[in-house]
Amino acid sequence: MSDTPQTLHLGQTSAPPASPEEAKLDYVPNPRTGTLYLVRFAAPEFTSLCPVTGQPDFAHLVIDYAPGETIVESKSLKLFLGAFRNHSGFHEDVTVGIGQRLADEMKPRWLRIGGYWYPRGGIPIDVFWQTGAAPEGLWVPDQGVAPYRGRG
Repeated sequence: MSDTPQTLHLGQTSAPPASPEEAKLDYVPNPRTGTLYLVRFAAPEFTSLCPVTGQPDFAHLVIDYAPGETIVESKSLKLFLGAFRNHSGFHEDVTVGIGQRLADEMKPRWLRIGGYWYPRGGIPIDVFWQTGAAPEGLWVPDQGVAPYRGRG
């Protein structure tokens, strides 16, 4: 038996999951275990559905994490995030839920997520969550998403 974890998506044709709950995230061994470094994923065109109106909500998500023993495989993350297109949820629940699922399954040394949601009802909503304080010595750059200003 190989020491390499079985992946469901890498190198395979994968159908989009019907829901975030059905999405399977793949994790592979961290190639730099013992090294403190940051990984950033940006999803500037993230979409979910408003639970009140059923209309699409749009966000720019930024996920930063310091890997532990594993890293998330990017294709499976893309499919997971895409599964929210037909998922109804408030901005807070969606953003924090994504961060918590990644933290629970991947067990990184540290993780944070910023959800920069475009205005709904004229009010932009930004949602932030992290697992705790960043490890000492970890370089954590600003997420680089300016606050929504509209015509301001």
